[in-house]
Amino acid sequence: MTVHFIGAGPGAPDLLTLRGRDIIAASPVCLYAGSLVPEAILAHCPEDALVINTASLDLDAIIGHMQAAHAAGHDVARLHSGDLSVWSAMGEQIRRLRALDIPVSVTPGVPSFAAAAAALGTELTLPGLAQSVVLTRTPGRASNMPERETLTNFAATGATLAIHLSVQNMAAVTADLTPAYGADCPVAVVYRASWPDERIIRGTLADIAERLDAGITRTALILVGPALAGEGFDESRLYAVDYDRRYRPQTADSPWAGWSHGDD
Repeated sequence: MTVHFIGAGPGAPDLLTLRGRDIIAASPVCLYAGSLVPEAILAHCPEDALVINTASLDLDAIIGHMQAAHAAGHDVARLHSGDLSVWSAMGEQIRRLRALDIPVSVTPGVPSFAAAAAALGTELTLPGLAQSVVLTRTPGRASNMPERETLTNFAATGATLAIHLSVQNMAAVTADLTPAYGADCPVAVVYRASWPDERIIRGTLADIAERLDAGITRTALILVGPALAGEGFDESRLYAVDYDRRYRPQTADSPWAGWSHGDD
């Protein structure tokens, strides 16, 4: 018996991975975060599966359901939104399960920042503008931020920032970022990326707060950085005519000359 942690993706049911779908279909028990995981994904559960919405449960109750499934010899599909590697609360669940000698597995999912970038139709790492993406958040009730992980410190890098769980703190976000990026730095807020009611609000650090609908207080991602403008960037060398690489060696002296798919 195994508890399978599955990233259910950003919202659209068809952004669930095939592996995640197959594990759900083979698990007699499914625990899902009902406030963020669309019910359409539950259609993959077996007809007689025990399906539990954990939105109203505390950690002890969630682990209790997993222990009961373990005692009955049933696999559990544990669904969280987006990808499990960030802000999923998976770590505290796995820590308890390992202490109980209950096996676990982890299946990644499409993260919300990737879905937001897709909605915008933009690459977040454009040559000459930004080659790093910082996934971060502002302090909240669920967890505080380490002292060195401030927006001011991250802004000093010039990277593209993907700021989660912070749309309710937009005034503080813009105040912290404007000194490093400048008031005209592009910003995009993507509300419920990939859901049917997805919305995109574009602006700059100077005006995004006033452009933002007052009703958007959660489930929105803030993207900030010069790359969001989608212009003024360099072309990468990857596809340049004279770029020497293993699939396209330029000279007989190239280290890739004579290389074939069977060599490495």
